[in-house]
Amino acid sequence: MILREKLRNLLVRLYARRVEGHLDHAQVPKHIGVIVDGNRRWAKAAGSTTAQGHRAGADKIEEFLGWCSETDVEVVTLWLLSTDNFERPQEELLPLLDIIEDVVRTLAADGRWRVHHVGTMDLLPHRVQTVLKEAQGATANNTGIVVNVAIGYGGRQEIADAVRSMLYEAQRQGTPMDELAEAVDIDMIGRHLYTGAQPDPDLVIRTSGEQRLSGFMLWQSAHSEYYFCDVFWPAFRKVDFLRALRDYAARHRRFGG
Repeated sequence: MILREKLRNLLVRLYARRVEGHLDHAQVPKHIGVIVDGNRRWAKAAGSTTAQGHRAGADKIEEFLGWCSETDVEVVTLWLLSTDNFERPQEELLPLLDIIEDVVRTLAADGRWRVHHVGTMDLLPHRVQTVLKEAQGATANNTGIVVNVAIGYGGRQEIADAVRSMLYEAQRQGTPMDELAEAVDIDMIGRHLYTGAQPDPDLVIRTSGEQRLSGFMLWQSAHSEYYFCDVFWPAFRKVDFLRALRDYAARHRRFGG
């Protein structure tokens, strides 16, 4: 049984090298959004606790970012906690928040990534807000991948917050509402999103077999390509990532045309 598993792992690694060898880096998405789904189901299948599933999912993040770095990806958005997740029982939510804090600290300590929070800060406990602000400040001058950590994030909430920010800015500048109404366009709203001047995601990956966005980057993903993977996030392998890139490269992007 052990020999069979070793042989299977060897074959997977060889296959991954083959896929990577044929990968055209010119066709690699510059911004990848990831819905990291399946931690709880992975834990249940493995006979582990929910917290252990979330911890295994957290451990996958730096490995995933390493793969992205190897393939010239420039921005990664990781959906770690949705606004809906706050409805989960406290005995699950509190350990999850602790794990997310550890993830953000680890990313900041790595020295490569530029950490940027996307989401509603006011929903988060004060200690989580502090960790996020410290991570953003400490990594602002790093030159590696921009890592958007979507914590307390909801797509509809983001659009509502963008409109609110736009209205407050107009108020501060003394812009009459009729003039603002005439000036509002897609670019103006886009500048007030959590991702600001960042490029929209070229590719959105969702693990665990679910085939829906669940409100992830509703505005930014209008022209994104989607890749749905049956593997639970903690079990997501480099070969799964490379398959997603290969699938993306084979598509003809029309951008609505």
